[in-house]
Amino acid sequence: MAFAQHRSSDAIGAIEHRYDLWIGAALIIAGELAFATMGAAIRVIAGHVSNEMVVFFRNALALLLFIPWLVRDGLRYVASTEAPSLHLVRGLAGLGAMYCFFYAIANMPLAEAMLLKLSAPLFIPFVAYAWLGETAPWRTRIAIGIGFIGVALILAPDLSTVAPVALVALLGGLLAAVAKVTVRRLSHTEPAGRIILYFTLIGTAVSAVPLLWAWEAPSPQEAAWLFLIAVLATIGQWCLTRGLGHASAPRLAPFVYSSVIFGAGYGWWFWDEPVSWIAAAGALLVALAGVLAANRRKDQAD
Repeated sequence: MAFAQHRSSDAIGAIEHRYDLWIGAALIIAGELAFATMGAAIRVIAGHVSNEMVVFFRNALALLLFIPWLVRDGLRYVASTEAPSLHLVRGLAGLGAMYCFFYAIANMPLAEAMLLKLSAPLFIPFVAYAWLGETAPWRTRIAIGIGFIGVALILAPDLSTVAPVALVALLGGLLAAVAKVTVRRLSHTEPAGRIILYFTLIGTAVSAVPLLWAWEAPSPQEAAWLFLIAVLATIGQWCLTRGLGHASAPRLAPFVYSSVIFGAGYGWWFWDEPVSWIAAAGALLVALAGVLAANRRKDQAD
């Protein structure tokens, strides 16, 4: 009888685990769709509003969405942090990645920009080794090699014109890796809500500085696009955070690359951006490398 009950509880646990995985996957895909749509919106207004303006309004308008939360929980929630310096590092690195990413969206095919944004897993082992002293196992080293081969294939069709923009996108991937490693350290003591809130506060304050020389009053239509970008970014961030709460990052890693598919669809539909077989092969290699690198934690846990 006890054995039957044990098997029944195991079966229920397996069903709940599978349910959490699919809920997490659905949230990740929804978040990546929001980010890809945000990228398309940035592409629409890129010729009318400067990159500095787009980054500032993305952060400032997102901060406005946090005001009800701040009113409810009070500033003590912000002041009770145990790692202000780590929040600063995460905020500056994340903001730098945002500048690079938004610039890449405006100046290269949308699918490629979305993919190079997701090159962060290739840089995380280097950052983790330099900062935390974590050594990468052989599987992660192979993943890094595969990933950079994929990046080379993406850039190969027109290296002379794409390379400068692609380097900016890759720099964004490196800065995003720094931000992700910092979030890993922050997550030991800080709740997800406080991490996101601090990032928004720091991003708004720092991105306001370039407006001293880059400010241009947006038209009502441009303001509507800027508001949409902020809303989509907040939705995407919320979906990713909630999705990771349902399943581990290694299990959800493949679904993160859905943004490349969405980006390719937007680029083809609205701007007639073709996707070459070489670039598609490179995308598959980068996605494979990201999945292998993400599964590093699973290997260590096992």
